[in-house]
Amino acid sequence: MALLGHQHVCKLPDLVCAIVIPWNYPLMMLAWKTAACLAAGNTVVLKPAQVTPLTALKFAELAARAGLPKGVINILPGSGALVGQRLSDHPVVRKLGFTGSTEIGKHIMKSCAVSNVKKVSLELGGKSPLIIFSDCDMDKAVRMGMCSVFFNKGENCIAAGRLFVEETIHDQFVKKVVEEVKKMKIGDPLDRSTDHGPQNHKAHLDKLLEYCQMGVKEGATLICGGKQVQRPGFFFEPTVFADVQDHMYIAKEESFGPIMIISKFRSGEVDDVLRRANDTEYGLASGVFTRDISKAMYVSERLNAGTVFVNTYNKTDVAAPFGGFKQSGFGKDLGQEALNEYLKTKAVTIEY
Repeated sequence: MALLGHQHVCKLPDLVCAIVIPWNYPLMMLAWKTAACLAAGNTVVLKPAQVTPLTALKFAELAARAGLPKGVINILPGSGALVGQRLSDHPVVRKLGFTGSTEIGKHIMKSCAVSNVKKVSLELGGKSPLIIFSDCDMDKAVRMGMCSVFFNKGENCIAAGRLFVEETIHDQFVKKVVEEVKKMKIGDPLDRSTDHGPQNHKAHLDKLLEYCQMGVKEGATLICGGKQVQRPGFFFEPTVFADVQDHMYIAKEESFGPIMIISKFRSGEVDDVLRRANDTEYGLASGVFTRDISKAMYVSERLNAGTVFVNTYNKTDVAAPFGGFKQSGFGKDLGQEALNEYLKTKAVTIEY
């Protein structure tokens, strides 16, 4: 009988990768995905969002000036229907990384399967729950709760899409949030004193107006905001809804804008609020505020999301893998796991 002499496992690049990124973080999304792709030894063809192509083009210019060989980084601006579809279908591309909506992600996944069974990683929509218990640090919960919703004008994939606030502190929390919202300075995003800038484009602003109209129509209480700011530009008022019931459209669907959705939960009913928080097809991020570390661990273990923030929010780390569950997608950006998204594993068995 021959003896098994040696087994060698190695990681190899996928070689030609496509990356399709959204408009909300044009440089950061490029960096997250391209860094792992290139570090794994691949070349990349990147399609920036149609409304934000200039950042990617500038990046390519700087990469060329830095001495990267021609053909390593390729930028293809254009529409998703044309350029995105061609990348999904192309037989030379063996891996596609996408960040964007769940609807488009499904279409890309289907095209990648039909074309040549490409590897795919998808970071898609979210409706991230944030649970705020009565034993929280109230000032911090208000500050971070606002950050979880209003950061980057709400154009944030991990934004807290719904806040569950324990009934004993609900009214106090809402009152404090409204007080802080009224202090927010709306203006030029290039002015460092500005708290709240314009939405990315008019079509998105119009969607936010429709979203708020739907909330009012279904019976949620519009505490503040909900309208376009009367000044030049696509400015939308920071908005707060309360009395949001589980069946409502705004309780289920992502706004991708500066709209805080607040629901109450009864004191002591931890498992019930967890059930409500997990009752969504999304699973990108989540959060919990409490001074009780045992409760924090209990909740974080049971929240069905790829990221859980405890007594903070929006704090991503380049060493921590980032990605969703369920219809928020699969695969990871950042950390060691991001490299594996752009590598294939080969096992070599040698018999002596």
